[in-house]
Amino acid sequence: MQAVTYMSLSELEAGLEYIRQSPKDAGMVKMIVRRPGDDARENVESAELDLQEGLIGDNWKTRGSRRTPDGSANFEAQITVMNARTIELLARSEERWSLAGDQLYIDMDLSDGNIPPGTRLEIGSAVIEVSSVPHTGCKKFAERYGTDAVKFVNSPEGKRLRLRGINARIVQAGRVRVGDTVKKV
Repeated sequence: MQAVTYMSLSELEAGLEYIRQSPKDAGMVKMIVRRPGDDARENVESAELDLQEGLIGDNWKTRGSRRTPDGSANFEAQITVMNARTIELLARSEERWSLAGDQLYIDMDLSDGNIPPGTRLEIGSAVIEVSSVPHTGCKKFAERYGTDAVKFVNSPEGKRLRLRGINARIVQAGRVRVGDTVKKV
């Protein structure tokens, strides 16, 4: 197996302009990942988003959350979305995108200025609503992409652009597919 080399902070910062060029109003689904168990990933071409279960076949609901008082699943973090240009830069190969642990990877500007909490996004026949719950880089993210990747996504500019991604909840059930348009509602 080939050793993974991580991008340096300066290399990552050099990619910011490419990330900033992400579409503002209409993006595209580039990858859908289902997480059936801890550290398990399944790339799928389409998925069903359900109001109560989340992404069907994903472990979001059974895994629960450390951020809820009773450890139950957090509906404000039902779906995690990451900018495809950011993960492209961090992962260096598409085979490593899913390691980030997000479910939807879209080519769209996820910055707070473009899609603040409460913004609804139509994806296929589903609609999700951006949550105010922050999505930040963690220990696993550092193990998979390097400590500079965590510094990059958690920097002031990284947080403004939401380079680590966003949390959202499903407000209209439906099917999403790779290649679907993502647009603000």
